[in-house]
Amino acid sequence: MTLIIGVAGAAITLVFFILEQLHIISNDSAWFDGGNFVGSALLVIYAYLLWSIPFLILNTIWAVFSLKDLIVDSRSK
Repeated sequence: MTLIIGVAGAAITLVFFILEQLHIISNDSAWFDGGNFVGSALLVIYAYLLWSIPFLILNTIWAVFSLKDLIVDSRSK
């Protein structure tokens, strides 16, 4: 189960990164921020289960900033 969480988190994060790089979605879009939040939140769980502190810190920061952008975007619309 741990591996599935990690693979899902990495896949979601990479899919939204690739979509942004191909200019299919904007890095200012709620889809991009939501995808990054979900992917990084799963990777936070994965890092916690492995007790990988550097990976936990990295993805916690990534998730927090993605969530912040989602909140800011939702309030401005």
